[in-house]
Amino acid sequence: MVDTIRLLIAASGTGGHLFPAIALAEKLPGYQIEWLGVPNRLETQLVPKQYKLNTISVEGFQKGFGISSLLTLGKLVGSVIAVRKLLKQGNFQGVFTTGGYIAGPSVIAARSLGLPVILHESNALPGKVTRFFGPWCDAVAVGFDVAAKYLPKSKVIYTSTPVRSQFLDAEIVSTLDLSIPPEAPLIVVFGGSQGAIAVNKLVRSCSPAWFEAGAYVVHITGDKDEEAGSLQHPQYISLPFYENMAALLRRADLAISRSGAGSLTELAVCETPAILIPYPFAAEDHQTYNANVFTAVNAALLFKQAELTEDILRSEVLRLLKSPDELRKMGENAKTVALTDSAEKLAQLLREVMEK
Repeated sequence: MVDTIRLLIAASGTGGHLFPAIALAEKLPGYQIEWLGVPNRLETQLVPKQYKLNTISVEGFQKGFGISSLLTLGKLVGSVIAVRKLLKQGNFQGVFTTGGYIAGPSVIAARSLGLPVILHESNALPGKVTRFFGPWCDAVAVGFDVAAKYLPKSKVIYTSTPVRSQFLDAEIVSTLDLSIPPEAPLIVVFGGSQGAIAVNKLVRSCSPAWFEAGAYVVHITGDKDEEAGSLQHPQYISLPFYENMAALLRRADLAISRSGAGSLTELAVCETPAILIPYPFAAEDHQTYNANVFTAVNAALLFKQAELTEDILRSEVLRLLKSPDELRKMGENAKTVALTDSAEKLAQLLREVMEK
């Protein structure tokens, strides 16, 4: 066993891939950690504050076979060579990845050098990369236990999905710096790290009725919504992003959200009842699979975007606001689908694999 273990974390793209990896890294204080990402993605903003960021150019096979597929294949081969060189020169002892495009070259390069690989899959329906490369890994940790049926059973361990430490602090609600009366019902709307323009439009149309019921709405719109400033009201707070989401979700009486695995885990540990509107173009409709985990325990309501009208959303929210006992029960149910010690469990799994 070496004195200091060097670990390469391959996590890229969205908060759903990055935040669990960051939460894990915080539980490995004795490790020397570097990051592998892609240029111009969220990791270029989040990671360099704490870890050295290495980047490669890689993308997924999105279309039928053709010239673009050959170019993608060429990038994949080049990425494998680049990661292999990085692992050798940096004397890394293993790789941790949260799936996605970047996992492919990372897993191939690590296995070609005989290095251990641990993969974490946060979605209820594992992605194609996870299903393909799972058998190559030493262990596959899953965020929802239902994901195990799609993966090699001998390698799957349920750890839930790690969240940033502030989401586990019940007292963090006291740090909320938005002007919301303590007795007012609060609806929080967010679409994950990329926003949700279709949901934003629905919410702006429905909000006046919610204001009349006394509710405040904090609307995290993302930075791509050109109509973000179109609604003005004393009980409406519109922000492209908000740093202290942990406090906001702890304070919320109800959330309206997409159903990315990371967002759902944050809702669960904060015991926040939700209306879930899965992103309809997510790969293999995996956000619906995620949402189904919550509806199965009555922690959330699920509506398909194509079938959700203003009337339905407006009336369902008003009904829930008048049913505090139902909201409380939904919140209690939500906490049953996530583990508050997920980061510790995942860190212990990684140590067991890396330090054998």
